[in-house]
Amino acid sequence: MAADDLPVLIVGDVHGDLEWLFKALKPYPAGLWHTIFLGDLVDYGMFGVGALRYARDRPNSEALLGNHEVAMLWALRDPTRVGWWIAVGGQLHDLEELRQDEPLQRWMRERPALMKLPDGTLVQHCGNDSYLGLRDEPDDVNRVVAEQLKSGSERRLWDFLSSPNVFETQSTRLVRYLDRMGARRVAFGHKPHRGKKPLAFDGGKALNFEGAVAPLPD
Repeated sequence: MAADDLPVLIVGDVHGDLEWLFKALKPYPAGLWHTIFLGDLVDYGMFGVGALRYARDRPNSEALLGNHEVAMLWALRDPTRVGWWIAVGGQLHDLEELRQDEPLQRWMRERPALMKLPDGTLVQHCGNDSYLGLRDEPDDVNRVVAEQLKSGSERRLWDFLSSPNVFETQSTRLVRYLDRMGARRVAFGHKPHRGKKPLAFDGGKALNFEGAVAPLPD
């Protein structure tokens, strides 16, 4: 866990691109930042397992569960899902490497789906209120997610973590979601955008960091 007095650095979906990740994080020494990875560290790029290990081992860092981590764990548990997983970006060499690393498997299954920061910011993978389909308290959501990963319910987790980002256009749903979660704003990834900085919606109540590595605004 990171110290509460460190500024927060948000890292959008990495998707196995370690070269991009190393370059993007170079200006942000690990000892000076509380780094939060928004999930989807794996798939598409060639170094998904390397990205997982980097996020796990970087000091003062947290990593959230994304839909692609769920897909990879699903393929690991059920060999009939491997072809589907490859079709959504999975790299077979990453799966074989993960299969031989049980501590990393356990770490993946322990990832929270969302976090509420001390300043009232809710951090999650996709910009959708689908998390309420599980529970309406962050700790309870994370508990249910952990139980479903343990019980082999990856399909349900894939569906809700793959939900489209809606907060940028549906202000009423955003405000209702923040109220239910007791948060003042939400930061998320999942949907790519072309900007180098996070996109802000509804007066900064919703922040899309996909494609961006940036400090969390005050």
